This record gives sequence, C-alpha cells and structure tokens, in this order.
Amino acid sequence: MLNFLKKALTDNRPRKVNRKKLVSTTKNFETLTEIERIKYAYQVYHEVDFASRLWSAENPGNQRIVKERTLELQTLLTQAQLLPLVYFKILDIGCGNGDVLATFLNWGALPQNLFGIDLLENRINSAKQRHPSFHFTQGNAECIPYPELYFDFVIFFTVFSSILDSRMRMNIAKEADRILKPGGRIIWYDFRYRNPKNHHTRPMGRKQIAELFPSYQVELKPVTLLPPLARRLGKTTNVFYPFLSSFSFLRTHYIGFLIKPGNK
Repeated sequence: MLNFLKKALTDNRPRKVNRKKLVSTTKNFETLTEIERIKYAYQVYHEVDFASRLWSAENPGNQRIVKERTLELQTLLTQAQLLPLVYFKILDIGCGNGDVLATFLNWGALPQNLFGIDLLENRINSAKQRHPSFHFTQGNAECIPYPELYFDFVIFFTVFSSILDSRMRMNIAKEADRILKPGGRIIWYDFRYRNPKNHHTRPMGRKQIAELFPSYQVELKPVTLLPPLARRLGKTTNVFYPFLSSFSFLRTHYIGFLIKPGNK
C-alpha cells in the first residue's frame, strides 16, 4: 500500500509533457498584474497537453471526485432543508463552462435564476453555448454587476486558491458579501492543502477563510481524495476510492457553507 501511494504521488503526469512551457508558468509571473497572471496560468493549462489529460472527464478518478462532491452538496442542502431551490437566485463566481451551475437544476433551481461570472472570455463563451438559458457575464468579480442583497447563494468552487493577491481576494469577498442576502449562503469548495507542483495556487484553510468572511458561520468538512492518487486508481476506483478517502488526511478540499449573518 505504501509503495502504491508513493508511486501515485510522484508519477502522476503523462509521459509526453512540454516541460519548458510548464517551467515558464513559474518564471517572471511576479511582474504581471494579478489578472494577467491568472489569465496566463489558465492559458497555459489549456495549451499544455498534460493538463487536459489530468482533468479529463473520462478519468474514473475525476468522475468519482465530481460524483462525491455533488452527493455531498446535495446532502448538505437536504440537511439544511433548502430543497427544492425553486425560488432561490444563485451566482457562480468563477463559473467556467457553467456545468457546476447546471447541477443545481437537478435540485429544483430555475434556469432564469442561475447566474455566472468568469474572468476568461473563452470560458464564458463556452458557458453561453452549453447553457443558453442561464445568465453569464464576462468580467472581474471585484466588481459584480448586480445590486446589493440580490442572491440567495454564491458559489465559490476552487476560486480563492487560484488568487495569490491578498487585496484581490478581499475585494472579491466583499463583493460576494454585498450581493448576498442576509442569511444567504456561500457554497464553498476549495483546496485546504498546498500543491507544491503548482505555484499558481495557494491553500485555503479555515484561518484564511475566516479572514475573508469574519462574521460568517462556517460549516465545512474535508472531502475529495488526493486528486493525483484518485486519478491513478483506474479500474479499481470504485473499490479503493471510498477506502482511501476514509482517511481524513488524504482529503484535500473543504466543502460546505459559509452563512451570512441575519435572516432572509
């Protein structure tokens, strides 16, 4: 078992990797603005071949990660007696192609109540094509084009871990607080451990989360088996994923709610 874990953690890349391109992502990015750095990082993720394979939806480990995350979120919504989501307005900050937002349709959310914003134009274009009945905006979440107290839920899935600049993180947190109704909930999913192979990310532990949302009630739990390990399980995923994820130290993310003070 120890040898298997060691191999999974040290040999998780495809053999053919453009290493010069990878190295360039960690060189000189200190000279870029934070927005330029984020755009550049995601451009490289898109261009470098191993990244697309790493996050492939066909990988059984990735499939299990998404399935587990979805079931955990459904359980949280059910336990909080929030289902169905018929009357709730929901904003996904850093929405990507909109597929996470689309999951909320399964829980009763209406298309006209689903909104997304993303910094990257190509991701918003993809989202509009995939989910034309949703509302998508391309822009910087430091300035969200919606009125105060407009949303019941704000989604942050692996957003703050991708932002290195502390001022930008705080500005986005303040905007989320501005548009969220009293008693509303931030739906949180993000890294709690540092990724030593990716200098474009930083972990978001409980301390860092509390600094962004100091007045919020925090209800989080660890989830998601270490992705490099999960991706190597292959045909044994259904057997080993639940076993390995039973060890808390192998769960790399937090999932849950940050609840804004006040009543709706």
